[in-house]
Amino acid sequence: MTTPGKITDAEVVRAASRGNWGPLLQAGAEIHAYQPTAYHCKVMIVDQLMVSVGSTHFDNRFFRLNDEANQNGYDAAFAARQIGVFEQDLTRSRQGTLAQWEARPMKEKIMERMALLLQSQL
Repeated sequence: MTTPGKITDAEVVRAASRGNWGPLLQAGAEIHAYQPTAYHCKVMIVDQLMVSVGSTHFDNRFFRLNDEANQNGYDAAFAARQIGVFEQDLTRSRQGTLAQWEARPMKEKIMERMALLLQSQL
């Protein structure tokens, strides 16, 4: 998974997201923070075949309240091109580890806990 790095226009959302990284990292998920610019991609690639691209945020609030749309396609060639784009983005990203997440500064932990209180509205 690739997420926005420090360059973002939604710091509260980023903090709430980071507050949830522990269980994901413990389960073996790879989380990468994109570095050079803001990052606002909503792309999901499944089994090197299905690609979902659109405006949908993957959270309960957006599914309940907003009219969002994604285009889903089943095409191995298109999926391969999207995987290439994703892999290029990974070269500009930093992978986070569980050890880094656990050792983050107290200030970040406090910000994350405060942001998590607003999670249902973000």
